[in-house]
Amino acid sequence: MTVDYQPLGDGVVQITLNRPERLNALDGQAKRELAEAWARAAADQQARAIVLRGAGDKAFCAGSDLKEIQATGEAVASALLARALPDVGLDLNKPVVAALHGHTLGLGISLAIHCDFRIARPDTRFSFPEVRHGMLSGFSAITLPSLIGEAAALDIMLSARSFDAEEALALGLINRIAQDPHAAAIELATQLAGHSAKAMEWSKTLLLADRKRRLQQHMALVDQARQDVMLYR
Repeated sequence: MTVDYQPLGDGVVQITLNRPERLNALDGQAKRELAEAWARAAADQQARAIVLRGAGDKAFCAGSDLKEIQATGEAVASALLARALPDVGLDLNKPVVAALHGHTLGLGISLAIHCDFRIARPDTRFSFPEVRHGMLSGFSAITLPSLIGEAAALDIMLSARSFDAEEALALGLINRIAQDPHAAAIELATQLAGHSAKAMEWSKTLLLADRKRRLQQHMALVDQARQDVMLYR
C-alpha cells in the first residue's frame, strides 16, 4: 500500500502518502488507493476530521509519477483523478487538514487546495510545473481562482514558477506556517473533531456549494482538456 489510513483517536483519522522514495509522487495505483481512502473516510462514522500528510522529510507530494506517464503515454481517467481529490469526485463533508512540507508540486498542490486547511513548513516549495511537461491541472484550474484570485492563479499556473511558503501565505494559498505542520494539523483536526459533526457538515456544504457547482458544471470540459493535452504531448 502506498496510501495509509490510520485512526488517531478523538475522531481524527490520518491519510498518509507513503512513497517517500519517489517524493510521494502518485502513480495510478496510488491514486486509486487515495480515492479509496477518501471514500473510507466519508463512510467512517468515527472519523470527524482528517489529516493528510506525506511520509519522509523531503516532500508532501511531488505530483503525478511522470515516469509512469512517460512509460505508458497515458494518464489516469478524469473520473479517477476527481475521486483522488478530496471532495471533488465524492462528497466529503468532513474537514480535511493538509500538513505540507518540502516539495509540494502539481498534483501535490491540487490535493492541498482541495483540503479545507493547509499548514506548511517554512521550507515548503510550491509549483504547478505541468505546462512544462505538456500536462495540466484541470480541476485546480477551476478551483484556484476562487481561492487566490484570477490574476494570481494565472501567474502561478501559466508561469510554472516555484514559490515559497511565505508567498503562499501572502497569496492565501495556505492558512499558516508552522515548524511542525504535522503536529499543528493534528492539533487543529482534534479541535475540529470536537465540534458538532452535523453543524460542521452543513457549514462545509454551504461554504463550498458554489465551488462544487463549478466543478460539476465543468467536469466534462476538464476531461476534454486533459485528453486533448495528452494527445499533443
